[in-house]
Amino acid sequence: MNLLNDMALFVEVARTMSFRRAAEALGMPNSTLSRRVSALEKAIGLRLLHRTTRKLELTEAGQLYYERSQRIVQEARLAHEQLGELLAQPSGVLRASLPVDFASTYLAPLIAEFSRLYPGIRFEFDLTPRRVDLVSEPFDVAIRMGESQDSSLVARLLARLPTHLYASPAYLQRAGEPRSPDELAGHECICFRSGKPPVWKLFRVGETVPVEVAVSGRFQLNSVGMMRQLAVQGLGVVGLADAMADDDVATGRLRRVLPDWQGPSAPVYAITETRLLPAKTQRFIEFLRDRLGQA
Repeated sequence: MNLLNDMALFVEVARTMSFRRAAEALGMPNSTLSRRVSALEKAIGLRLLHRTTRKLELTEAGQLYYERSQRIVQEARLAHEQLGELLAQPSGVLRASLPVDFASTYLAPLIAEFSRLYPGIRFEFDLTPRRVDLVSEPFDVAIRMGESQDSSLVARLLARLPTHLYASPAYLQRAGEPRSPDELAGHECICFRSGKPPVWKLFRVGETVPVEVAVSGRFQLNSVGMMRQLAVQGLGVVGLADAMADDDVATGRLRRVLPDWQGPSAPVYAITETRLLPAKTQRFIEFLRDRLGQA
C-alpha cells in the first residue's frame, strides 16, 4: 500500500464528507475508495471515520489525522509540481568532461544551441586530455569517443560517426591520389599514436569485411585536432570522423580520399557514474544523442 496515496484519498473524503463525491472527484469507483480508506485505518490502527447509512463523520483521531495529512498532501503536491517544472526547465551547474578536439571542432555549436534552450543551466567543462574519475570527482557526465572500457560506469551510446580518409588538394597534387587501399603504403599517413605499428582498417562501401593496410608516415600523435591541421597543411593522408572534417571539405582545404572506402565508425558515449541522473544531465545527454544521431 502506498501510504501517501491513501492519505491523499482520505483527505479528499474528509474534505467532501462523502465517499460518492470524493470518488467522482478522484475518478475512481466508490467501492475502491472505501476499501483503500479502510486499509489505511487498518495500517495505522485507528478508526478515522464513523460510517452510517445516513452520514459520515470524522472521529477525534480522524480530525487530527485530517489536519496533519492535509498539510502533508499539499506539500507533496507542491513538490511534484516543482519537480515537474524542474524537469521541464532544469537548472543548476552541469559539470562535463569533453574530448578536446571533438568538443572545440564539433560540439561547440551544439552546446551553444543547448544553452539557449535551457537558460537556467550553467556550465563547467573540463577539456583536458586526461580521463576524469567520475567516482571521486564532481562531474555529472563525460563525453568520450572510442569504445567504453570501464564496466563499473554507465555508458550510453550517443552515435556512431562515419569515418573516411582525407588529404589536402596540395598533397594529392604533389603525391598523387591513391586508387586503392594498398597504395596507401606508399603515402605519408598521419596516424594516431598507439605504441604499435599503425594498421588502418578500411571497408568498401556496402561490405562488412575490412581490408587491413600497414601504413607509415613522419607524424604520429595523440591529438585528432592536430592531425586534421597537419593534413590541411598538406603533410599527408589522415583518417577522420566526417564530423571533424566537414568544415574543411566545405571550404576546399581537405578532400575525401578513396571515397568508396571508409574506416570503422567512431562511437561517441556519454559516461556517468549512475543511471539515476538529474534533469540537467538527462536533457544534455538526450540533446546530444538527438543531434549526433542526425549527423
